This record gives sequence, C-alpha cells and structure tokens, in this order.
Amino acid sequence: MPYTTVPRRALVLLAILTLVWGTNWPLFALAVREVSVWTFRAVSVSGAGLVLLAVARARGQSLVIPRRHWKTVGLATGLYLLVWNIASTYSAILLPSGQSAVLGYTMPLWSALISWAVLGERLNGRLLAALALGGLSVTLLMVPSFAAYGGAPAGLALGLTAGLGWAVGTLILKRSTVDVPATVLTGWQLLLTSVPIAIGALALGDHQWFMPSWQTIAVITYITLVPMCVGNVCWFAIVSLLPANVAGLSSIMVPMVAMVSGALVHGEPLGPMQLGAMACCAGALSLTILRPKAALPGRADT
Repeated sequence: MPYTTVPRRALVLLAILTLVWGTNWPLFALAVREVSVWTFRAVSVSGAGLVLLAVARARGQSLVIPRRHWKTVGLATGLYLLVWNIASTYSAILLPSGQSAVLGYTMPLWSALISWAVLGERLNGRLLAALALGGLSVTLLMVPSFAAYGGAPAGLALGLTAGLGWAVGTLILKRSTVDVPATVLTGWQLLLTSVPIAIGALALGDHQWFMPSWQTIAVITYITLVPMCVGNVCWFAIVSLLPANVAGLSSIMVPMVAMVSGALVHGEPLGPMQLGAMACCAGALSLTILRPKAALPGRADT
C-alpha cells in the first residue's frame, strides 16, 4: 500500500508549533516571579486575543462567528484554553517545567482514546504503536521524577488535568466544525478565556498595583505574542487539517523541546532516560505523519 505524508502545510505548522510551544515552558517560572499566575494569564490571554482579532481585521477577515457555533466555541474554550492555561502554569511552577510539559502532553493519548470511543475514529496498528511509544516516553520521563511528583501531588494532578482538558476541548471543535478562519476563532476563544481568568485575578491575584521589572514584562510580552498568538493559530489550523487522533499525536515532540529548553534555562535533568523518551516520541511522530493513504480518514487537504 503506498504511503503518503500529511499535508505539507500541516508539517510546516507542526514545526512552528513544536518550536514556539516547546521553548515556552521554561518561561512560565520567569513570568510569575513578580506577579500571580492569574494576573500573568489574564494579561497574556486577553492581549493575545486582541492582537489576533486586530490581525484578522487588518487582513480583511470578518470577525463574526455565526450564532450556531457559539455553544461549541464556548464549551471548547472552557475545557481547553481555560483549564489548560491555569492548570499547566501551576503545574510548571510546582514541577520541573520539562516534566510538567510531559504531563500536559499526555493530551495525544487522551485524544486518541476519546476520539476512538466517542467519535468512532479507527485505531489501527500504526496509531496503536504510536500510542504505545508515546506512553513509554511519558513513563521514561516520569520514573526518575517520582520523588518530585510525590512532593508535589498537586503538580501531577494539574498537569494531567491540563492534558485532559485540552484533549476534550479539541475533540469538541473537531466534532462540530466551526467554519471561520483560525485567526478569528483563536482570537475570540482567547478573549472568552480572559473573562473568567480576569475575575480570578481580581479574586486570587496580587491585590497590589506596581510596575514589574522589564525582564518580567519582556517575558510576558513574548509569551503573549509568540506562544499564545502564533502557537494557538498553528494548533487550530492543524486540527482543521488532520483527524483528531493524528492532530493530537502530531504534537508529541513539543515536550521534548521543553525538556531541552528546561535543561538549558534552568539546568533541569537531561540524561539517558530523557534521551530515550525523545527517541520514543520521534518514533511515535514518524508513525503518525507517515501513514498509508487509507489510514487518514476525514483528512481535509487545504
């Protein structure tokens, strides 16, 4: 049976996504040195949403989301962006950033299993092998860090919650296609997310007004413009191009970049177990993006 790759556009988007999201994780601890998690996320999420909608308007795109889509968009936003932004940030503070990224990126495992059970997407031999390799990579990274997880059970729970929320929110969007540009969809989702996060910041945030250092401002500005804006647009575009289970597995290299970034920025461990996990993730990714043509159900080449 002849083999084919996923759409070239999806591969380009995946490369960008891996770079900007993978290098983002070590920055969380730097972003919240002077401000609370809630304040940091309120600023970055609302700022990213406004920037994306401004870009969409400048490109001549309509900012209107048809009324029939708002229920889907609202539910997916709450489960993905709201749960993800808060849970993943707290997890990255309580645990080494690379290890937290691995927990958050159990999303592909949740996504493949839920899409099989709920959406009826087929788990053939290649996807099962990719899932097995992905699970093995998570295990390899968790084993040397059991002591850290034992000392911060909340970090473990929050990391897994972030991955599960991301998976369910993505599957909701995949099940009910929202036919608006990715920039517009992402911008509105981020602005919707900013409302409860801003309320949380008022209730649980710093409760003091001050000007953070330029380093903190620079980190938050970068996270807002690059991982939040560029990364989320790339992700929602990938979801529109690929089946839900393949889209989820295609992001599995992100925590590997996070591991390397965490080692460079914070001196986090990067030894044989981590390198073995990277090899497993590379294998899972190759099984996902190089597939028989018949095994790509529902692919939308655009």
